[in-house]
Amino acid sequence: MEAVVHLDEVTDVETRGGNVRYVVRDADGNEYTTFREAIGDAAAKLEGQRVRLEYHEEQRGQYNNVYLDKVEPAPAGAGSDTDPEEAAWRTAVDAAPWLVGESDPHAKTGPDELYETLKPFKDKVAEDIKEGEDQ
Repeated sequence: MEAVVHLDEVTDVETRGGNVRYVVRDADGNEYTTFREAIGDAAAKLEGQRVRLEYHEEQRGQYNNVYLDKVEPAPAGAGSDTDPEEAAWRTAVDAAPWLVGESDPHAKTGPDELYETLKPFKDKVAEDIKEGEDQ
């Protein structure tokens, strides 16, 4: 499985057997574990950044273990839009047929009228995105 996340924290814990277990936490509190030093070190170098994780899950008794297989910097634009205004305009344009009134309009809508219809919707979407980022 893959995920693009903000890597919040990397900790290393020595196990009872003397091995080092690396625990990676993302911004949502999800934890990914690895015993591989190369992966743990790569994660530590990327702490505080957006990353792309590859991982797998294993059910062991009542526990669901999430093992980290790979970590790398997230490709540009991966995971989410970085500009709320841009994302909001894209959403408004996608919703334009419904905001204007028909999904298959019979008459063209002028650019000024279209802008006046879309802009309030875009502003609300951008505000929601920004509020979501603050939480």
